[in-house]
Amino acid sequence: MEVKELNLEKSLKEYFGFDKFKGDQKNIIESVIEGRDTFVIMPTGGGKSLCYQLPALLLPGTALIISPLIALMKNQVDSIRGYSQSDDLASFLNSSLNKTQMREVKEAITAGTTKMLFVAPETLTKDENIEFFKQTNISFVAVDEAHCISEWGHDFRPEYRRIRTMITAIGENIPIVALTATATPKVQSDILKNLNMQRPNTFVSSFNRDNLYYEIRPKHTIDQTIKEIVQYIKSNANGKSGIIYVQARKTTEDIAKVLNVNGIVAAPYHAGLDPKTRTKVQDDFLMEEINVIVATIAFGMGIDKPDVRFVIHYDIPKSIENYYQETGRAGRDGLEGKCLAFYSYKDIQKLEKFLRDKPVSERELGAQLMDEIIAYVETSTCRREFLLHYFGEEYTEDKCNDMCDNCRHPKEKVEVSEKMAQCMEAILQLNENYTSKLLIDFITGKATKEMKDYRFTKLPLFGVGQEDGDLFWHSIVRQSILNDLVLKEIEQYGVLKISEKGKAFLEKPYEIFIPLNRDFSDAEGDDIIMGEGGGASLDENLMNMLLDLRKREAKRHSLQPWIIFQEPALQEMATFYPISIQDLQAISGISQGKAIKFGKPFIEMIKKYVEDNEIERTEDIVIKQVANKSKDKVTIIQGIDRKLSLKDIAKSVDLTYEELLEEMNQIVDSGTKLDISYYLEDNLDEDIMEEIFDYFHEASSDSVLKAYEELKEEDITIEEIFLARIQFMTEVVN
Repeated sequence: MEVKELNLEKSLKEYFGFDKFKGDQKNIIESVIEGRDTFVIMPTGGGKSLCYQLPALLLPGTALIISPLIALMKNQVDSIRGYSQSDDLASFLNSSLNKTQMREVKEAITAGTTKMLFVAPETLTKDENIEFFKQTNISFVAVDEAHCISEWGHDFRPEYRRIRTMITAIGENIPIVALTATATPKVQSDILKNLNMQRPNTFVSSFNRDNLYYEIRPKHTIDQTIKEIVQYIKSNANGKSGIIYVQARKTTEDIAKVLNVNGIVAAPYHAGLDPKTRTKVQDDFLMEEINVIVATIAFGMGIDKPDVRFVIHYDIPKSIENYYQETGRAGRDGLEGKCLAFYSYKDIQKLEKFLRDKPVSERELGAQLMDEIIAYVETSTCRREFLLHYFGEEYTEDKCNDMCDNCRHPKEKVEVSEKMAQCMEAILQLNENYTSKLLIDFITGKATKEMKDYRFTKLPLFGVGQEDGDLFWHSIVRQSILNDLVLKEIEQYGVLKISEKGKAFLEKPYEIFIPLNRDFSDAEGDDIIMGEGGGASLDENLMNMLLDLRKREAKRHSLQPWIIFQEPALQEMATFYPISIQDLQAISGISQGKAIKFGKPFIEMIKKYVEDNEIERTEDIVIKQVANKSKDKVTIIQGIDRKLSLKDIAKSVDLTYEELLEEMNQIVDSGTKLDISYYLEDNLDEDIMEEIFDYFHEASSDSVLKAYEELKEEDITIEEIFLARIQFMTEVVN
């Protein structure tokens, strides 16, 4: 069909009610109508769907739209039917239909009333469907979520690699439209190659979503982080739609329960729910019967809701692409969207566990993607600049308009031209053949097995930056890439090479000022920030007074300060002003016994402080917990009372042994005693137990990771530290 025959603006108004096209939409639609292969890279909310929907309505025949998610298909079909008087205009063909429904769909296609048919790639693998489509006038094939083709893209789907073969089986010269919201240059190359697109018209829109605010916060204990989420929603977004992403199915249910008892209407959403329940949750969310969905990261959510006002990542995702797409669900209508992510290095350790049993190439790819997400969360540069640079788009920080935490609360910049040159010279000394991890090990002088095997310890620059530490050099490497002085070869798993601009810099250095990366390694020590829109916030003056009081009380009792009250508990005191023993017991990590034993001087100080400063206390200060938090905690405590094996207890609550140890450490952190001496007799050497106890008696922190760093040279494992810490907290702290 000739485009000049059509008035596209008139068709846009007639079919969709819009007066004008956005961005490249008109040029893309003209390309599709002309029968050209067309590649569309457009961020979520940019209007990708219209790019195939309008041509499908205008061209003779039926357009096949390949989509990875049944939920997304239903959502899109419902949306299209909403514009039309005929339900036959758009349909889907997938495993959710029975034989009668499938027959009805095919009859409508044969009758010529269906202009768009949504299918999963698996549907095209069936011979009877290929035969049917051979007899059908297919106007074009649209491959939605085309990044699923590439192993470098998030949500890789092996079935997507076979799409080209299936299209060829249906007919020759069928135009292809590939659409994706997130594609790095490497993923773009994979899509074009795999679909064998012929001289395609390529349209790349800006990846910038200027209405989204990006923020990363340190992740504390489970209870504390959930409290912070409740406070954030109530202060910033109460009654608004939002999505919380987590890693584990169980966590979706735990968080949803806590939200509901705190007056936030929420529901869990994961692959373990039966299809009927999942569909109901989706529909209730779209109909605003539910305000918040708590969903697993691994389970893609095909919900096209334009007015999602916030996306919270309780667990950090495994790649920048995942993060970008998931945050992209916020503010698709162009209005406010807040993207908040919680981060601790434990998240990365969990993701690393999933990679251990994978093939080597998959492990290396996964590690490279995780390095990128770590660099993103720890960076102190503009987060928007970082994201857009990752997708190959140039961007300068001044356009962010304080729409990320780093631009809103910038860190002081330091001049680093000499250190930058050292970093680049080290890359050259390693023959431009290694990743940032090995480079930083080399610069900081870590005598690892790899360093010794390759004799890197003999090279002149080995250990040249030892005094600055890993975090500093991560900043230098990241900034050298952002400044285009160093290139990261993605196809070679992130090998670093010096660019032409970098070579020029080495010949003639100039001043470079950069902010240093943020340190999230000790999240427990960071202040709790309860959102920008009001609500509870930390009283810095009171916090300093409480820290001084704790120091005095620790000296009086001859104990380490954290044994009296841990810092997160002090932060809550400086937020909620408890003035009675009962108030104090509501603080996370303070049991009745601990409140009675140590609490009196603290509540007396807070009471006087409140009176002296005429502070109006909020009465509803306690984030309500689900009764007993969950049955699991009760089961664990009862199992230990009955002296059961920890591995048997883990099975009974459907946790791995490692997850049980983490859960037990959280239980003792909340002030409950767990006497596992019966288990330790057979499973922990007495000398090791004594050494770990001695460490915690002297340590300034109760962090397991810090303990492991200190004790690993003694061949003490992280499991042994977890076990001994449970007993230490029970006998000494609680």
